[in-house]
Amino acid sequence: IKCLDKTAKDAVLLLGRQRGRYAGAKARQQQRITRSTQIVEQSKKEIDHLYKKPLFVSGFMLYWAEGDKSDALEHVKFTNSDPALIDLMMRWFREICNVPKKKFRITLHIHALHCRPQIEKHWSTITNVPLSQFYKTQIKPTSLRQRRNVLYDGTCAIIVHNRDLFRKIKGWKLGIVEKLKSL
Repeated sequence: IKCLDKTAKDAVLLLGRQRGRYAGAKARQQQRITRSTQIVEQSKKEIDHLYKKPLFVSGFMLYWAEGDKSDALEHVKFTNSDPALIDLMMRWFREICNVPKKKFRITLHIHALHCRPQIEKHWSTITNVPLSQFYKTQIKPTSLRQRRNVLYDGTCAIIVHNRDLFRKIKGWKLGIVEKLKSL
């Protein structure tokens, strides 16, 4: 390296740093894969005692049908317009998934026709999540062909940014599928 000029030395050092960054990234990737596998496998084992709980089964089936299952984002999200289902899922997240109150985020989607100041307060009461944990409400323009139900309160999305919970739910799904195959 002594016989190289400054530009060549910088290039060699840069390559070394890039290799170091790449090695670090690969190590973190392997750690994530190992941790994900451990969480999924442990969750699959929990099914034997969880499937006997009505709240677990009803909440899990709702999440399986209506929840976000994107492996790319690995966040937990459930969206619905029925206040009773939102209330049930909040109970499921709190009692079965043990999500602390501060981890919940809520986003609302409403049409301009249904835009009323009390809608956010309405969903805050149902979810028992303070308005400070709400994302900005998304308001869509109203088309003329749209139903004009003035009592409609939009759709509420419950979001929990927790990759471990996402992986746990994935493990529960795999555990239930295995259990159903063995029946």
